[in-house]
Amino acid sequence: MINCLKSLQTNRHSKKPLSDWHDILSSSIVTADELAKHLPVDKNKVLQVTHRYPLRINPYYLSLIKEKNDPLWKQAIPDIREIRDSLNMDDPLTEEAQSPIPNLIHRYPDRVLFMVSSQCAMYCRYCMRKRKVGNPFVINEDTISEGIKYIQKQKSIRNVILSGGDPFLLDDDRLNGILEQLHLISHIEILCIHTRVPGALPQRITKGLASILKRFHPIFINTHFNHPDEITPEATEACTILADAGIPLGCQTVLLKGVNDNPTVMKLLMQKLLKIRVKPYYIHHPDPVKGTSHFRTSIKEGLQIMRSLRGYISGLGVPHYMIDLPSGGGKVPLLPEYLKETYNDKLQGS
Repeated sequence: MINCLKSLQTNRHSKKPLSDWHDILSSSIVTADELAKHLPVDKNKVLQVTHRYPLRINPYYLSLIKEKNDPLWKQAIPDIREIRDSLNMDDPLTEEAQSPIPNLIHRYPDRVLFMVSSQCAMYCRYCMRKRKVGNPFVINEDTISEGIKYIQKQKSIRNVILSGGDPFLLDDDRLNGILEQLHLISHIEILCIHTRVPGALPQRITKGLASILKRFHPIFINTHFNHPDEITPEATEACTILADAGIPLGCQTVLLKGVNDNPTVMKLLMQKLLKIRVKPYYIHHPDPVKGTSHFRTSIKEGLQIMRSLRGYISGLGVPHYMIDLPSGGGKVPLLPEYLKETYNDKLQGS
């Protein structure tokens, strides 16, 4: 399998290795027929899924898959259970209801999440925005312009989080233009970017991109790694470029059944993140999004993983375990019960 995957990392015409991120992205697998040529999948089932939820796996990420149903396979390859999920909702966190204008979520008083791209380097099968990603008409120049105007008018907003999709799927010039407009708004103090690119398409992170980003300090980036196998030499180089530009890096990991719902795997992931200068920030309990129920674990399992981390790895490597409450309730931290009892101001741990 690995040999056939490696063949995808060359230009189809010149047979030269792909290095530019545009070329890698344009060589992505996007149909059931293409996928069946490279991996042992049920083409008919993949086709059924992709009628509803798009497929994109770029050659780089595909090359990381070691075997059928391994943790990276599960994140990238369409699963028939995505369209057999009758329990969950398209928008359980009521993002649309909290969007005063399209593609801008104003849940908290001092910050907004601003979607500037509907495209991703890979369409993760557990995505919380499966209802939106991959649709080129959902986010456009008009919605971005309206979002900037809204932010200009709302003086209480201090922090803008660029999300999507993936903001780094925008070309340098377009991303620079958006950041410039936001940076000029006097009441905006912090810019953040949420991106999967360092782990899914690290070739996108160039020194040219970093030189653009460092113009807009204070700027923060939250990356997204879910498994130790995603931390490759290429991903390490991408994070090094960003960290060397003075950009603080955090990681928002999603707890996923069959991917990282294991204390040993999660501990190794957190340790590897610190080595590449990425601070573990959140472990997200998976949201009840339609098409993702087969990834859900129990909160009890998540708490057990947190217990396996605290005290066993550096405190720098211990993230917050968070659950996003349905109907717009917001993020809530979940903690194991470490304190058993108190007696006369004396504490006893559990």
